[in-house]
Amino acid sequence: MSRPLRLLIIHPCVGRRVGQTHYIRTWSMQPLPAAQIAALARETLGERVDIHFIDDRFEPIDESADVDLVCLSIETYTARRCYQIASIFRRRRIPVVMGGFHATLCPDEVLRYADAVVAGEAEETFPRLLEDFLAGSLQRLYQNTVRPERRVRPDRRIFAGKPYLPIGLVEFSRGCRFTCDFCAITAAFQASHRYAPVDQILQEIDEVWTGRGMLFFVDDNFAATPAAALELCHALKGRGVRWVSQSSSTAAWTPGLLDAMRESGCLGVLIGLESLDDEALLTMQKPFNTRCGGHVETLARFREAGLRVYGTFIFGNDSDTPDVFEKTVAFAIEEGLFIAGFNHITPFPGTPLYTRLQREGRLTYDAWWLDADYRYNEVPFEPKGMDRRVVEQGCLNARKRFYSWSSITRRFVRHPILRRGARMAFNYWVINAMHQKDTVGRSGMPLGDRNDTRPLLEVDT
Repeated sequence: MSRPLRLLIIHPCVGRRVGQTHYIRTWSMQPLPAAQIAALARETLGERVDIHFIDDRFEPIDESADVDLVCLSIETYTARRCYQIASIFRRRRIPVVMGGFHATLCPDEVLRYADAVVAGEAEETFPRLLEDFLAGSLQRLYQNTVRPERRVRPDRRIFAGKPYLPIGLVEFSRGCRFTCDFCAITAAFQASHRYAPVDQILQEIDEVWTGRGMLFFVDDNFAATPAAALELCHALKGRGVRWVSQSSSTAAWTPGLLDAMRESGCLGVLIGLESLDDEALLTMQKPFNTRCGGHVETLARFREAGLRVYGTFIFGNDSDTPDVFEKTVAFAIEEGLFIAGFNHITPFPGTPLYTRLQREGRLTYDAWWLDADYRYNEVPFEPKGMDRRVVEQGCLNARKRFYSWSSITRRFVRHPILRRGARMAFNYWVINAMHQKDTVGRSGMPLGDRNDTRPLLEVDT
């Protein structure tokens, strides 16, 4: 190819109703995988590649775009939309490549709709794919045998001019050492965890941090390797960075870690609290959430360290009964969670949960993520303790109650940590109001764009 490779990277939306014009605001962060793919392409091909990026959440896809290769990062919730987008370009005989978590968990399915699939992390395999494509020898499947050691710095220039939330995303580590039975992250990374050198992360932060907004370390579990988390926190101290991340509750038991996080600029963390019931936590393979006094003691330790908590809960566990929703919301309000998530437990493909429900004949869809009738917030299996529609409505009611003005006000008044400083108080009201608005908007959303009624195009094998 004498001219540069025209590479189109597309980040798909989850879904879109007929006539929908605005996307869910709380789902509008920068898609870091797209920037990583752009960086790998430029690192591999240099001047031999011309990159264009489209975020399907905010802008239309030019179906007549003059491109040579299309790249999509696919997750289970975006799978149907990815297959729609792939069909658009494959009808024009433009090759489509897909990678990401769903491609790792379901490579055979994804190969039905993509010309090539990258299963696992892309640092070693995607450059090889690009060279193969230019040589006319594109393979169907590119898969790691071991986790790559090298790390690429994302090319965030592709995000310029797009309406993302004012949060800079940085990836310090990937994976998690725990084996929670519902977790697609654990399934994809096989309960392993690795992290980048701290000096590389500091260089990246210097590029991203502007002194405004905040940073989000997108790690699946920031505290998975406590020594590495402490090293990064010590390195961040005094740099004036404000950041948040995701962590297991075990961070509360690591001596000095919570204080180090606060001193490094951490404002709060997302913690998968999941359930108030010990039996449910044991079934999920999360016994560590019951240690050291359980949730009450864990949350107290985070508050004492000056860290706010975004707590997430999942319903539809085998031991759940209809009173679980009221109890859980009351707990979340009483404990002063900054924000909270209330969702049904989801059987992602490749997880022990999915395998168990499939074996027990409790799945209501063979592949809920592909079914045109499936809607966001729908429970795709039969719970034991209540009807699945009760679970769906219970999740929705829990969100409505937690994000009601009375709950927002009560938490703000009763818990000083939520109003510590003018900026924090302002952010508390803005973020809770944004979640309140999105509570109903995302419920019932289809997977895939309902405006596109064309059949999906499978690869002719």
